[in-house]
Amino acid sequence: MIVTSPTAFLEAFAALPPLRDVQATARAAFLLAPAEFALAAESASDNRYMDMALAVDPLRALAQHAALAQALRADCPVITFPGDASTPDAVFPNNVFATAPGRLIVGRMRHAVRQREAGRRDVRDFFAQVLGYEEVDLSCRHDCVAELTGALVIDRARGVGYCGLSERCDEAGAQAMHEAFGLRLTFCFPLAAGEYHTNVVLALLAGRAAIVAPDGFADAAVPAAIARAYGDRALWLTPAQKQAFAGNAIALSDQRVWMSASAARALTDAQRQALAGWGFRIGAVELDEIEKAGGSLRCCVAEIF
Repeated sequence: MIVTSPTAFLEAFAALPPLRDVQATARAAFLLAPAEFALAAESASDNRYMDMALAVDPLRALAQHAALAQALRADCPVITFPGDASTPDAVFPNNVFATAPGRLIVGRMRHAVRQREAGRRDVRDFFAQVLGYEEVDLSCRHDCVAELTGALVIDRARGVGYCGLSERCDEAGAQAMHEAFGLRLTFCFPLAAGEYHTNVVLALLAGRAAIVAPDGFADAAVPAAIARAYGDRALWLTPAQKQAFAGNAIALSDQRVWMSASAARALTDAQRQALAGWGFRIGAVELDEIEKAGGSLRCCVAEIF
């Protein structure tokens, strides 16, 4: 079921029967290492978090990315695929590749520079030949835009998706992802003008709590309804905290939320205490060089379920 109003969402959410033996967090993750890291002007055309005037240091980006992979291994196995110099800003695989149990999903990217990433045979072959996953390829479709877990934030414990509409995901893309991930319920809503991905303004933590940047939604009733669904266990971000990528976070275990060091520094003591009260330690990694490309820690992580 796909719903588009806060009232319909809350009614449908309350009526969902519980799922049994479903893992709320990923069993592993994979990253794409930067190679000759650079900013893509095409991607910057609809990404307000990018500044093409900034200089980037490819070696520093590579070192930060390696430190990220090592840190995340504290919570789950992490695989890093090598970078490709023909796609120098390809460090955010979660927009292009995602998984459901037994399935690799390949997204339909808006920009040609990102569409090239979807053709990587090494990623596709790893899932097909090593893990035996079925491939669901949305990249060959021309009737939608569907940037996977950038546009769609998923509560895996409940089979519920939260899909923000923008230039990076349209209604046809939302429908395609709803089917590809096998979701029971998808709440579809427009993002605020200038926002490109839902996972910058919303994070769901192991099905127990949410991090929400309310100014990232076109309708204030939408984040209010999401918070209500999680028993008001919501960490509300200011615009400045959102700009620091505090909403671009991920839980890879039941006990920890990962975000960039700049995002963690932006949190208040009260917010840190709230996360601790919900059972989450904060893991933080310096990613300021990679963040120049308009995404942060969660964007770097493709989950394997």
